[in-house]
Amino acid sequence: MDDTLQLGFPLWVRLTHFFNFLFITLLIRSGIEIIGAHPKFYWSDDTLPGSEWFRLTKKRIPKDQLWTSEDEIEPMSRWTALPGENNLGLGRHWHFWAVNGWLLAGLIYVILLFTTPQWRRLVPTSWDIFPAAWQAVVAYFNFRLPPEGNPFNAIQQLTYCFIIFILSPFQIITGIMMSPALGARFPRFPRIFGGRQAARSLHFIGLIIFSGFIIVHISLIIAHGFEREMAKIVLGDEASSQALAMIIGLAAIAAVIAFHFWGTWYSLVSPSQVKRLLEIGVDPLRRLLFHHWHSRQEYRHISAYARINGRPPRNKVYERLAAGNFKDWRLEVSGLVGKNLSLSLSDLCQMRRQTQTTLHCCIQGWSYFAQWAGVPVSSIMDLCRPLPNARFLVFHTLDEKWERPGHGYYYEVIDLELAVQPQTILAYEMNGRPLPIPYGAPVRLRVENQLGYKMAKWINRINVVDSFKDIGKGQGGWRDDVLHYYPLDAGL
Repeated sequence: MDDTLQLGFPLWVRLTHFFNFLFITLLIRSGIEIIGAHPKFYWSDDTLPGSEWFRLTKKRIPKDQLWTSEDEIEPMSRWTALPGENNLGLGRHWHFWAVNGWLLAGLIYVILLFTTPQWRRLVPTSWDIFPAAWQAVVAYFNFRLPPEGNPFNAIQQLTYCFIIFILSPFQIITGIMMSPALGARFPRFPRIFGGRQAARSLHFIGLIIFSGFIIVHISLIIAHGFEREMAKIVLGDEASSQALAMIIGLAAIAAVIAFHFWGTWYSLVSPSQVKRLLEIGVDPLRRLLFHHWHSRQEYRHISAYARINGRPPRNKVYERLAAGNFKDWRLEVSGLVGKNLSLSLSDLCQMRRQTQTTLHCCIQGWSYFAQWAGVPVSSIMDLCRPLPNARFLVFHTLDEKWERPGHGYYYEVIDLELAVQPQTILAYEMNGRPLPIPYGAPVRLRVENQLGYKMAKWINRINVVDSFKDIGKGQGGWRDDVLHYYPLDAGL
């Protein structure tokens, strides 16, 4: 390899740099939106109140009344978060869409890097780089510019090498470790870093490092000469027209900023349309990668406290059933079935019983371990015998969502593939006791490779259908209709 080869800034480096700038800023802003749903960080998957090592909220948990995880939400400003204003569903849509773009741009960059001599711009080839890097750091702290490299000086080369080959894969791995589908199928995988919450904390630390890098990176561009550096990254050569480079470069930056403004505005005024746009190509990919993994969880540990999400129903029907200890409650199963069912709680308890201790993962970010006992949904399907054209199960509930009036009763949809998985059950016991009312009594759904919002509580009816387009707003669940979550798969 010729050490005198000038690496410069070929076109593919410049293009991937632009798209990396676009996608990483989208990731940071949508990440802030996701953090706002539960702005607390833990090292333990128990996420016990008060055990967080870091918080981004001043809210305190009330001690004299029933509280839920929704009371811990800290809505983020639209100026910092994408889209802001407590829009977790769309925040996750933007995050997963940007992840795909960032990964594609990064993959193209790495392939071209190692199929050309350009790998030398990042990969150190001598131990001499470390004393040279220290000298460069000293120069910067003394407000002097160190000697230039080819194309980077020593500390720049080490920093870019760290960002691309260490921090970026680290963020990818810790992000994947938060997938409930992956954690359910391979329970030991998240433990590499200490568990799901440790991965979430480390992912947050990685976000801080990325943000800090961007600030320092921009500062050094200005220090080295903004016009000169723009000529390099825009036109590929500092000898090129700096005026032209400034025009093109600033226009590109303005385009990214304009896209952020448009994405924020459009998400807030037309959330349903944005949701559909961001699902194109992304939702099928998520289903392909995560939807088919069966849960294989069986923990020995049970958390000392389990957070509540959503307040119990207040309607007269539910209150009457609860007052009678649910003796008059019935689970109705109908639709595309060979036999309609009407099952009492006693009937369910007499069916095949299954017990499992699993990790509950909420879309907000918190988690807990609990033991659940109930009847496999597959056993109910065996009784009702779904017809050949049956594809989905709609779980209707007694939850009128009085906290958000005007949107109808809570319901959830899962497909038959999820319904008959080994650890998909209708639970009537939690931690060895009858299921408490705040957690969904008399029965709740457990789909252990999905996020918690798919596991409907206070269930009273199952409808077997071939399509859910005419149910609610046709998005696959109450939260999908109202809060713009994902329609069928919540495994990531």
